[in-house]
Amino acid sequence: MDLLEQLRLGADLTKKQQAKLTMQLSWPAIVGQLSVIVMQYIDAAMVGRLGSNESAAIGLVASSTWLFMELLKALNAGFSILVAQRIGARDNAKARNIMHQGFAVTLAFTLLLMVIGIASSNSLPRWLGADAVIWADASDYFLVFILSLPFLQLCRLSTDMLRASGNMRVPGICTVVMCFLDVLFNALLIFPSGTITLGSFVLPGADLGVLGAALGTALSYVAAGSFLLLYLLLRSPELKLHRGEKLSFSRQDLGQCMHIAVPLAGEMMVTAVARIATTRITAPLGTVAIAANSFGITVEALCYMPGHGIQAAASTLIGQSIGAKRKDLTYPLSRLVTVLGMGVMTLSGILMYIFAPQMMALLTPDPAVIALGTAVLRIEAFSEPFYAASLVAGGVFQGAGSTLMSTVLTAVTMWGIRVPVSLLLAPRFGLHGVWFAMAAQLTVCGIFFLIRLSRKRWLPPDMR
Repeated sequence: MDLLEQLRLGADLTKKQQAKLTMQLSWPAIVGQLSVIVMQYIDAAMVGRLGSNESAAIGLVASSTWLFMELLKALNAGFSILVAQRIGARDNAKARNIMHQGFAVTLAFTLLLMVIGIASSNSLPRWLGADAVIWADASDYFLVFILSLPFLQLCRLSTDMLRASGNMRVPGICTVVMCFLDVLFNALLIFPSGTITLGSFVLPGADLGVLGAALGTALSYVAAGSFLLLYLLLRSPELKLHRGEKLSFSRQDLGQCMHIAVPLAGEMMVTAVARIATTRITAPLGTVAIAANSFGITVEALCYMPGHGIQAAASTLIGQSIGAKRKDLTYPLSRLVTVLGMGVMTLSGILMYIFAPQMMALLTPDPAVIALGTAVLRIEAFSEPFYAASLVAGGVFQGAGSTLMSTVLTAVTMWGIRVPVSLLLAPRFGLHGVWFAMAAQLTVCGIFFLIRLSRKRWLPPDMR
């Protein structure tokens, strides 16, 4: 019997077993999250070979695409957390009905976001204040992203549901495969024929540039989303389709989902809008600053994606522990996953500080962009342990269904520290000032999350 099943059945787990269970759930999720960033890294590196204008075009709309993805992520979390809690309570039929409701509601919301995105795609680069030379590429990239949202949503919701059931391995493997597909599609679509050769074989190319990068990523999501959906519905022991079961909307389920998702969406919107505001502050600094900011974020993501992987494991562990009424395990597991996340991201922050020049050089040949990106990454490196604290503790709070205070803390630090300090420092210190403000906000926010974790008020009243 595996350790997660023992947790659901109420068996005693030693400290060693708790640590083993945490690692079993964390490492596949970490690999999967790292693969996502590797995919973004490869996208950026390939586009970086086209020039700084093309890189700046993608970097300009990155915060806007992030906003759309995070809104969907918040809604997904509302349903997947309820699924994890129902599976923890060994009520798989209820979990499946919540999953079915999740697919119906989130796909409807995806279509609404598509309408908004299509309507704003042409004017977005101008509104962000970028140079006119990158408007067309930025609009094209954003439009393709918007049109691919349904497939992205199927991929992400299927991943979240499998993780909620405790299956981290299949989504992790599928994400790695998606990364390889993205490389292949990019190679075929971004460059002209003859740019890439494999021995004597000359790879054909569509020469689509930035548009090709967007299409390559979209096609990889189509492939991965289709596979994950089929696996979820046909092979998952807990969530596969059962003959005779029909979708039944429940006001109580939807209300519980919104209780989790709305504050989480608020947190993500606060963060995303603050990032868009920061992009607006960065844009007048010039294309070198925009490109360095974009590449810097890509490099930094390699450091914090392990934290996102552990966050996914934390949500599953805490959700199933609460569903199983494991008062003896819930808080100890929350501390264990948080310490693990901080340890991993401290190490990754040290590596980022040391190898920042080499990592930037993989993305762009422009010496000015490499130098500026290296400088800001070394500012950010010092905040990585505290960023891990907010990520993983945030996953704990999500698993418990307690997301409102996380939104408040994020909003206070984003709009009380990151945005105003960026406005104050950017005119004098340029991109260095913007990233200093970011590092300060992440540090303060992480400390607040650790304090909240220790006070246990995020736990249900009967489990404190």
